[in-house]
Amino acid sequence: MTPCGANPVSQGVDIRPGQRPFGRVLVANRGEIASRVMRTARLKGIETVAVYSDADRESPYVGEADLRTGIGGVLPRDSYLNIEAIVAAIRRTGADAVHPGYGFLAENADFAQAVIEAGAVWIGPSPQAIRAMGNKARAKVLMRDAGVPCIPGYDGADQSDATLESEAARIGYPLMVKAAAGGGGRGMRLVQEPAHLSAALKSARAESLAAFGSAELILERAMEQARHVEVQVFGDAHGHVIHLGERDCSLQRRHQKLIEESPCPAVDAFLREALGQMAVRAARAVNYVGAGTVECLLAPDGQFYFMEMNTRLQVEHAVTEAVTGFDLVGWQLDIAAGQHLAVTQEQVQFTGHAIEARLIAEDVPGGFMPQTGNVLRWRPSDLARVDHGLAEGLPVSPFYDSMLAKVIAHGATREQARRKLALALRDTALLGVKTNQPFLLRCLEHPAFIAGACDTGFVDRAIGQGLAADPPPDAGIISRAAVLALGGAASGAVQGSMERGLAPLEAHTRLRAGDDHWDVWVRYPQVAGTHWTARLQALDVEVEVEVEVEVEVDAGAIPSKTRLQSRDIEVDADVIPSIYVRDGQTLHLFDAGRAWRFDVDDPRLRQVRANVSGVLKAPLTGRVAAVHVTTGDTVSQGQPLVVMEAMKMEHIVTAPFDGTVGKISVAQNDQVRSGTLLMTVTAPA
Repeated sequence: MTPCGANPVSQGVDIRPGQRPFGRVLVANRGEIASRVMRTARLKGIETVAVYSDADRESPYVGEADLRTGIGGVLPRDSYLNIEAIVAAIRRTGADAVHPGYGFLAENADFAQAVIEAGAVWIGPSPQAIRAMGNKARAKVLMRDAGVPCIPGYDGADQSDATLESEAARIGYPLMVKAAAGGGGRGMRLVQEPAHLSAALKSARAESLAAFGSAELILERAMEQARHVEVQVFGDAHGHVIHLGERDCSLQRRHQKLIEESPCPAVDAFLREALGQMAVRAARAVNYVGAGTVECLLAPDGQFYFMEMNTRLQVEHAVTEAVTGFDLVGWQLDIAAGQHLAVTQEQVQFTGHAIEARLIAEDVPGGFMPQTGNVLRWRPSDLARVDHGLAEGLPVSPFYDSMLAKVIAHGATREQARRKLALALRDTALLGVKTNQPFLLRCLEHPAFIAGACDTGFVDRAIGQGLAADPPPDAGIISRAAVLALGGAASGAVQGSMERGLAPLEAHTRLRAGDDHWDVWVRYPQVAGTHWTARLQALDVEVEVEVEVEVEVDAGAIPSKTRLQSRDIEVDADVIPSIYVRDGQTLHLFDAGRAWRFDVDDPRLRQVRANVSGVLKAPLTGRVAAVHVTTGDTVSQGQPLVVMEAMKMEHIVTAPFDGTVGKISVAQNDQVRSGTLLMTVTAPA
């Protein structure tokens, strides 16, 4: 097997017509994928150019590049989706090649053509191949002609509601409404019955038009209990095409992937060969050059169906790198320079198992709502590979994708990889932004995942069984938070008390987390750094917990060995240390894979929270895409009132009950922060 990043072509470089070696690559992307591409480019001695929006000026990837240049405002359309601005950056920096990463313009044939016309090497498939596979409707026609099995559905040119309703009746329910252009789960709607089709068509069209500039839709039969399986393919300019095995991407929410692995637990050697041959046949049908992914649905009976081809590198390419030992970005660079594929199909070998988890800024119990905020503390684990674009002190903005990092673990067996990934997630600390980290851990530890039995409906079913709920903090977490909240302020008084031989002091604080609060009395130790006694009063329950810790209030960490004792519990936690940040009156505490946020209440300044029933506030920071009502309108419970967009997703704010719309405080295209008043709804007298 060729080592990762190695180039087995030793007898010169075979350049295809129109191609040449290049020495300076511009990465037309941001964040972790920009860093990832630059890392391999540096190893190959290739200079790198970073482009950045106004929001990304201080991002880590910008500082990692040899050259850097701004390309516009914070919105994607003004920067990362602005073809003219990026082409100008190519000319300005003297870049002689462009890597598009994934997302943004990575699958835009017009951008690929513009790069080529600017005299730079396009690191990707030809514009013709991108066009052929970039539209799901046309791609399915090509695939059927190539003998590739496709999901039954409708992909015709007639896009009228009447035709789509008629075709839906023919296909049968449940069915999927999908944007013909683009991907990433946007413009996709599951429709269970005819009564919901019209709303799904309208919503999918709007989201597709906003995300991809096209309102064209296709319909497909919904495959229940199916797996989402994809095959990594590579082609070169000399007619060679191979596959690098499959990945299972079944664990999804909102049709967007959360956890991916290779190989797929449901695929044996015979099925792997069939999937690989199908994927190679699909790539050959469009003379594919570079990295691509053929995505399929795998039915419970073992039959597979083509869904789409992503004409780019995938987010989850790291798991394929782990099991093959190949640097896929390195292959992209070599192939774009005209070199032959590094290996033949017979030389591809798979070693062990790899699993990747996507760390995403979202509120899982709140319906996977995107989150923003400032990164107060970031400590990626060294137990696994962590690809990210984060840095302490920088914001997570609402303008781009909500994925923050990828954690990838490789092991000799699937169970070894799973355990390693769980440990790495518990060891990866991020404070300041709410993420899906606890949810990822619960998924990894779910019996269905351990058994390798998850299909695309797993998350929806598991949420119905309580998987999305974050358990409340236990007495130990609350006690640590109280000690940290009070320790700094009282340290001088404690020291003075000790010097004067007085009795230990006791101080009171109130901690809030969401709608919950706890009154805590902390008795300070007579000897610094020994036993801290916290007395918790919640409702009419009082628990005494002794926390044996060394507290360095300014250090940001509690040593790993913590013993918690009370009348009813005895817990030892000795694996992962707690990390904390005090931000004004807010205490952020990380412990074993979960970040806790406590508002520290000064009893003297405590305020009673008002009843805000009927007051609709923005659930996230983002753009108001549409306001469907006017003041005085009568609305029904569940009726869509406002549509918001953030992090490439659409979110609908509905009426909490039957009533009348009062004051409306926002308008279409307003950019608002989370918690901003949208409107009021008054219930009938």
